[in-house]
Amino acid sequence: MTEMPEVRGVLTPDRELAGLTWLRVGGPADWLFQPADVADLQGFLAWLEPSVPVFPMGVGSNLIVRDGGIRGVVIRMGRGFNGISVEGGRVRAGVAALDAHVARKAADAGLDLTFLRTIPGAIGGAVRMNAGCYGSYVADVLVEVTAVTRTGDLVTLPAADLALAYRQSALPEGWVLVEAVFEAPGGVPDALHARMEDQLRKRDETQPTRERTAGSTFRNPAGFSSTGQAGDTHELKAWKVIDEAGMRGAVRGGAQMSPKHSNFLVNTGGATAADLEGLGEEVRKKVFQHSGIELQWEVIRVGEPAP
Repeated sequence: MTEMPEVRGVLTPDRELAGLTWLRVGGPADWLFQPADVADLQGFLAWLEPSVPVFPMGVGSNLIVRDGGIRGVVIRMGRGFNGISVEGGRVRAGVAALDAHVARKAADAGLDLTFLRTIPGAIGGAVRMNAGCYGSYVADVLVEVTAVTRTGDLVTLPAADLALAYRQSALPEGWVLVEAVFEAPGGVPDALHARMEDQLRKRDETQPTRERTAGSTFRNPAGFSSTGQAGDTHELKAWKVIDEAGMRGAVRGGAQMSPKHSNFLVNTGGATAADLEGLGEEVRKKVFQHSGIELQWEVIRVGEPAP
């Protein structure tokens, strides 16, 4: 795949991806495309052969890229897709806008999206994974999304069409989200900001926020309904079954299950993607042997292993 169209953004062959992920691991993409704007993205996807795989990528906060890299095109959404605006009781955000920035901008306008403040990453990933915490989820506040299809068409979908469930959505393969609209409950700006500061303090006390991680490694295994709506509760936590299986602090190469929070995979320095994924699979095996519970990955793993 050597021929590519003219673009206004940046199109780079054989681009290493490790530096673009929070875990700092992974091989190269055949191509990395950073579109200038929506029209640039539409033209590129309309030109691209349907057989060429496409992988949309944000800030790489919830991602393990395997050491052999990614075949096809990685589309990284950047500066042209990070706008945030408030329109009445609604917040419109580009997919590259950081969750934390959206939460703060909403709070400034007296709108409560405070649950987004402590979620690492950008809005595109939050929508795709129906991100949530503190009893609130994207599914509770999402109104609609705009996406570019694999053939370059621009479409707007109501939130219901995404079939948002616990840590998943039904966005068609190869479609690239570009914008999301949220309808948020009202609040007092100072109180909303104070709540977010309290949430940050609690997070920093319990999670390895200063380490190289990708957030929660595994989904909580049970006690959550299929809707992912607020009010659902987890009766069982992934960290608890990992602890019970004796895997808190477990090490493989440069990878470790954090001693501070055992559902966080950490690159302690020099880890490969194989170290991280291998340790995660070892944890899954030990948990299953101990409790019969089959943990499911929350971190997205893509690409090919090293030759």
